[in-house]
Amino acid sequence: MFSAAFVRTEDGWTGAEVDLSEVEIVDDLSDAVQERLGLDGDELTLLCVEVEDEWFAIVRYQDDDEPRVFLSDVQAGVNDSLGALFTELAGVAPDKETSDLGVRPAGDFELLSDLGVTSEELIELSMEEGMLPADTLSVIAERLAFADELDRLH
Repeated sequence: MFSAAFVRTEDGWTGAEVDLSEVEIVDDLSDAVQERLGLDGDELTLLCVEVEDEWFAIVRYQDDDEPRVFLSDVQAGVNDSLGALFTELAGVAPDKETSDLGVRPAGDFELLSDLGVTSEELIELSMEEGMLPADTLSVIAERLAFADELDRLH
């Protein structure tokens, strides 16, 4: 698993790896990000998580707004407690009965629209045949201009 948070500043994006091993509830995610980056809560911050080439999630924190999440596969939480937190945050529930239906994104598809990645592009990238979650996050990071920070951490 890889997880890192990126905060947008006047000078561009700055990132840091975030340890999610102690995360038990959804609120723990934002606490881990804020503590690791030393945030005051007003900054635009993206938490990027990639799990075992299976799925990825992006959580957007900004101001006092509720966190917004995009999850590359609604089934992420079937056998994974961290995935279960992300499906909860996305407002969906994994279903063992439908796990053979293939990859199905969930959450806020407009999450990055104002930053330059449309909902259509985000869905297309997450479902592209042969593209691993780490590759998808790299493409997104490139589009949003934090690829150097992602590469440095990954």
